[in-house]
Amino acid sequence: MENCLFCKIVKGEIPSTKVYENEYVYAFRDISPQAPTHVLVIPKEHVSSLDDTEAFPDRNLAECLRAIPVIAKQEGLTGGYRVVSNCGPDACQSVPHLHFHILGGTQMADRMA
Repeated sequence: MENCLFCKIVKGEIPSTKVYENEYVYAFRDISPQAPTHVLVIPKEHVSSLDDTEAFPDRNLAECLRAIPVIAKQEGLTGGYRVVSNCGPDACQSVPHLHFHILGGTQMADRMA
């Protein structure tokens, strides 16, 4: 996507603080962290959200999910972490590119809302 913020980050057109990268996945620190550790994990290939993954290669989605525990371990989240993917405007998805938030580094609230 030409105007997608996260696609521009993957291309290096917009700076980010990279924490992980492989052929399929790019992960970077959130610029507005909601926890002491807040990393975004995105597929390098554009897909808008989980709602649009039917035609998205399974390998790309699987690589995102496989990267999450690797990143969590790398970040020292030994006591646990939360993974969130907002999907659509009612969930406050702010960038229309599939992404997973890894949140940790503190005791999380037991309620999600």
